[in-house]
Amino acid sequence: METAPGTERRPLVVGFDLDMTLIDTVPGFREVLHALGREVGVDFPVDEMTRALGPPLDLLLRPHLAEDAIQPAIDRFRALYPDHAIESVAALAGAHEAIAAVRRHGGRVIVVTGKYTPNAQLHVDHIGLDVDHLEGKVWGIGKADVLRREGASVYVGDHVHDVEGAVAAGALSVSVLTGGCTREELLDAGTDVVLDTLADFPAWLEEYVAG
Repeated sequence: METAPGTERRPLVVGFDLDMTLIDTVPGFREVLHALGREVGVDFPVDEMTRALGPPLDLLLRPHLAEDAIQPAIDRFRALYPDHAIESVAALAGAHEAIAAVRRHGGRVIVVTGKYTPNAQLHVDHIGLDVDHLEGKVWGIGKADVLRREGASVYVGDHVHDVEGAVAAGALSVSVLTGGCTREELLDAGTDVVLDTLADFPAWLEEYVAG
């Protein structure tokens, strides 16, 4: 598509959330919570805790542990994670195709996630996600700094807090319904686009780039 005289098209940079946007983290997350619970003697409500993954681990653990036990539990969770949550976690439908669509348009792909960075990298490597940059341990509005720094024009996520990060960064917010948030919740949070899954993303991106 030609640009108007005197204007310059902004390079395409698309950011993606990781958990429940590109990968189905629930099976692995459940196993780690069970393993952690056995070690600390707490019967975590695993179904409830994995219903809408996205918030930082300390917020998930706080209702179930004493304050001084939270950081040690986070450290242990991260240590247990590679043995319990990598092999069992698969890419969500359309994840590879969505990334390939960005590539076809000459774009860069970044992953911006609240997950502990070394464990996020294990997922990216295991599943073979073709990304240019991975940034971990950022959540909600905190993602905006990374998105701005990397020049992202689009951010794709599944949670209302992903929407908050995109909006704060001035990026177009695209939401998928593969996490725990409903269409109404995502729209109320201010998302620009709602797709059922990433399988719908390539066609949407084609229209976005053309427009």
